[in-house]
Amino acid sequence: MTAVTLDIEPLDATFGAWGHDIELRSIDDATFAALHETWLEYALLIFSGLFLTSDEQDAFARRFGNLEFNAAPISNVGKDGEVHHESGDDLVKSLKGNWGWHHDSTYMPPQAKGAVFTAELVPRDGADTGWADMRAAYEALSEEDRDLVHTLEAHHSLYYSQGRAGLLPKQKDDGSYGMYGCHDMDVSVRPLVKVHPDTGRPNLLIGRHAHDIIGMDPDESVALLDRLNREACQPPRIYQHAWTAGEAVIWDNRRLMHQGVPFDMSQPRKMRHTCIAGDLAAELALNHTAESAGFKHDREHLLNSG
Repeated sequence: MTAVTLDIEPLDATFGAWGHDIELRSIDDATFAALHETWLEYALLIFSGLFLTSDEQDAFARRFGNLEFNAAPISNVGKDGEVHHESGDDLVKSLKGNWGWHHDSTYMPPQAKGAVFTAELVPRDGADTGWADMRAAYEALSEEDRDLVHTLEAHHSLYYSQGRAGLLPKQKDDGSYGMYGCHDMDVSVRPLVKVHPDTGRPNLLIGRHAHDIIGMDPDESVALLDRLNREACQPPRIYQHAWTAGEAVIWDNRRLMHQGVPFDMSQPRKMRHTCIAGDLAAELALNHTAESAGFKHDREHLLNSG
């Protein structure tokens, strides 16, 4: 296979790059192989002016693996065209939850591998997306913190993160919540340090969904996780992207955390998110951990533990 040279422009951060003049709709095998290696190197690739359809977005994402879900709207615009912006609106609560730093789907049995995200309609002001490099964050830890985090595992739950932020949706008559990720399976348990299955490099695995470090006092767990999140998401380990309609990005969820940046939600915003499923051998939660056996979604505990 002939080697392909891509036009790549690195960002001014510890990760990320623009990919220029790369047609994602009809990418051949040689170009994709080069793109995949570039993705593993930079973790975030940004492409302008593509205006991918949902089907094209999903087809490109499938080159990286099976999908956790097909292109889904991340939008405050309802099917009837109404712009949702009231604080008590369940859609608004879901979107505002994404404003906290997180890895996708750490609260599901397999953590997501990555995501393709596209911009259809961008507000006049703000609505950026930020990413943070958890490999560089791990490398920046003190020796004491590095020794500490290697021994620790934490639970991950959307009930916890939405509840702590005061953003749980209204309960249905059966007591459930109509939000993706609010399930009744075991709470996922994940190490605070994850070795990337493709690069072999260690990354911090933290974010807003992480809680109740096993074997640690609850208050100490909150304090440690909050400090790690705060210290990790600092320059030069972060990049904040101001969107232009038609852009597409793909990021490595195993290395990067991300967040939506708050904006005036009276302005319409339409984005699409295709989630690439994690490989079970590398991304499955550690729910076999003896100390976490039987730890279910006790909503009362999760809502009070923040």
